[in-house]
Amino acid sequence: MTRESAAPLIRPAIADAAAGLGAGPLTEEAVRRHIHPLFKRVLARDEIYLANHSLGRPLDLAAEDVREAMDLWYARMDHAWPAWMDAMRRFRALQARLIGCARPDAIVPRVSAGQGVRAVLNALAQDRPRVVTTRGEFDSVDHILKTYARRGRAQVRWVDPDARGLFSARAVCDAVREGADLVVVSVVYFVTGQVLEGLDEIVRTAHEHGAMVLLDAYHGAGAIPLDFDRLGPDFAVGGNYKYTRGGPGAAWLAVHPRHLRDEGEPAIFTLDTGWFAKRAVFDFRRPESPELAPGGDAWLEATPAVLTSYQALAGLELTTSIGVERLRPYNLEQQAFLEDELASRGVPVLDIEPHGAFLLIPTDDFQGLCARVLEEGVNVDARPALAPPKMPGAAAPPAPARGAAGRPGYVRVCPDLLNTRAELAEAALRIARAFERS
Repeated sequence: MTRESAAPLIRPAIADAAAGLGAGPLTEEAVRRHIHPLFKRVLARDEIYLANHSLGRPLDLAAEDVREAMDLWYARMDHAWPAWMDAMRRFRALQARLIGCARPDAIVPRVSAGQGVRAVLNALAQDRPRVVTTRGEFDSVDHILKTYARRGRAQVRWVDPDARGLFSARAVCDAVREGADLVVVSVVYFVTGQVLEGLDEIVRTAHEHGAMVLLDAYHGAGAIPLDFDRLGPDFAVGGNYKYTRGGPGAAWLAVHPRHLRDEGEPAIFTLDTGWFAKRAVFDFRRPESPELAPGGDAWLEATPAVLTSYQALAGLELTTSIGVERLRPYNLEQQAFLEDELASRGVPVLDIEPHGAFLLIPTDDFQGLCARVLEEGVNVDARPALAPPKMPGAAAPPAPARGAAGRPGYVRVCPDLLNTRAELAEAALRIARAFERS
């Protein structure tokens, strides 16, 4: 599984479109001219799509890729496997490039980030590992850790947010010093969009105290630049559902290259295994002691879900071709423009710095306001607050949606590469109308 892919990593149609953007900062004119033609199907939808932080919009090529996978099945039946595995290799190589990992085989395909979290928990030497995590982790991580704790399979120490609903590296490090075997934190928090500063400090402190680190990069990969190898966490999980436009099921676990072995027994391996993790997958040898595959292949499981690799390829190719280091400032410019447009119409925005790819509109009825915005033809979503919505540094929270009754939280609003300034201005007008009806 480590041989080079027979297909080009970046296909000409995507490479040419990215090249057409030229060098330097991205411009709306260049994006409209060269990138929009890759998205004819989704751009034909009659809505303003600002839920790009949730489900990313796919390229037209994604449907062709999935059709190719199915055509191989029909035409070749079980002889489709070489081509299917080639697509999986390309997926791993692109994902490695996206997060700054030198070894493509360090990327282990998973159908969910939660599956990757369980694989790590089931690789630890301790029968009841001490886990340090925060109250802001995504629901799957939160649920998995609570389930392990309930079954006596983990001891979990929870780090609470401050009064603003934000987390600090210092608080995480303080908890680690009290004893930990694994630290689980987000690169970007899914409710607030907070970028957790001080990840290098967390990694360093954890390693000094004998603990491993698992980063949840789901809201980071593709939205902010990552350097997995340099940062040095032991593991990371993420997926392509959001910013790389790969849809559900195209997730991954990254194992830091220092834990991989090309010869001999791996330094660490998981109980979540299967026949694709064997040294010689198709030899069907059954030694008394399991012989694990070299490198990251030792972390594979049973028969892989190859279709998810196909559906994620086009989005990964586009994102890596343009470069997250160019996409990030363009997204921040869009957010600043949208924030100004909203503020000019009396819609408050929670200004958290640094933050990821989306904005927050605080409200004491997040579900109601979200529904009204959707009625206006603007596709957004909402999440409950971890703490009462409040502007960082402000004496009091910004005005919530007036007259609303419900749960406090945020409407999340995320422009992306495909959104134009005109579209964002129109979205702000419609959101303001929904806000006025609150």
